[in-house]
Amino acid sequence: MTVDTNEHPLIDRNHQLTAHGSEPHRHKVVWVVIWILLLLVLVLVVVLVWRHLETTKKVAPAPAKITVTSATGKKGDIGVYLDETGTVTPVYTASITSQVDGLVDAVHYKEGQLVSKGDPLVDIDSRQYRANLLQAQGALERDENMLAQAQMDLERYREAWARNAIAKQILDDQEKLVLQEEGTVKNDQGMVQFDQIQVDYCHITAPIAGLVGLRLVDPGNVVQSAGTVTLAVITQLTPITVIFAIPQDSLGPVEAQLQKKAKLTVDAFDDTGLKKIASGKLLTLNNQIDTTTGTVKARSVFDNKNHALFPNQFVNTRLLVNTLQGVTLIPASAIQQNGQASFVYVIQNNIAHMRSIKPGVTDGGLTQVDGINPGDVVANSSFDKLQDNTAVVISNKASTTPAAASTSGSSTP
Repeated sequence: MTVDTNEHPLIDRNHQLTAHGSEPHRHKVVWVVIWILLLLVLVLVVVLVWRHLETTKKVAPAPAKITVTSATGKKGDIGVYLDETGTVTPVYTASITSQVDGLVDAVHYKEGQLVSKGDPLVDIDSRQYRANLLQAQGALERDENMLAQAQMDLERYREAWARNAIAKQILDDQEKLVLQEEGTVKNDQGMVQFDQIQVDYCHITAPIAGLVGLRLVDPGNVVQSAGTVTLAVITQLTPITVIFAIPQDSLGPVEAQLQKKAKLTVDAFDDTGLKKIASGKLLTLNNQIDTTTGTVKARSVFDNKNHALFPNQFVNTRLLVNTLQGVTLIPASAIQQNGQASFVYVIQNNIAHMRSIKPGVTDGGLTQVDGINPGDVVANSSFDKLQDNTAVVISNKASTTPAAASTSGSSTP
């Protein structure tokens, strides 16, 4: 059956009201659905990101361990040294001059020759001095005979006086005459000795054993007794000494050792301080301090049998003052500085731990330290990467070669 709307206006009006009321409700539902979807998407994104991070954490590699070399602290002995600059000084240096005037006849030495005491060096024309000697010898013989004659007469006068044959004055005069002749003979003997010395001066020999320098005169040169011309210079090479200065602040320990009659070793090194030339002993100290430098001079003696030390050579000296025994030694390269503080990295269970130390004497690449014990393993490389509590891998077993040197202070750098 068909209903006519025109005939039922009330029904049409209700239908229109129902249609207008459902439209806002529909939009509200749509927005609710959209917000729900957005929340679901957000939750999904958060879950995915969280799972990704968890997965990343699980697969992320552990931090790489730092590879280091190591050294082991050892118990040993180390020397306490004083390093100074010294000058090689001969025990004796002879500058030979002429004691007489004359012409040089011959030069017997060669430049740079090693001579012994008594070897001939220079001959000077001795003819005039031999002539003077001959005259003095003749005068001596004459006066000796005159003395003998006077003594014979004195014996006769004594016998005559015993018989009362002569006056007492004659005997007294003869006695005094004998004394005069004895004085004349002594004077002649002195002249003979003087002229003999002059002759000997013409034959110049080496007063000491050593090395002759460059030739300073030639045959035909005229020399004088004034000593203005040096004929030769000889320097003793064996033994030889080195003189160096000790600061007054370091004088106490050295004197204490000398009072104990200790023989302190002195090593001589070249200009670089790396090559040892010779080893000797401290001989003595000067008796006063130089006020201009605040140092006292010390003299050390060397055998120098190989002539390695040369007169007036500058050398670096190392005086062994004392030897520290039974101390902990580590390589000096393992010690790090942080301002005035010193520290090392002690490795325990492959973990590097920073530990403060107090370094002491250093010699031959080894340093005496307080703060660690013999047997402790310390890092000796990769310090730019190390920090406290850093995991490490030791590329070598704890090195025992440097610190195992438990030698005394005689070790060289």
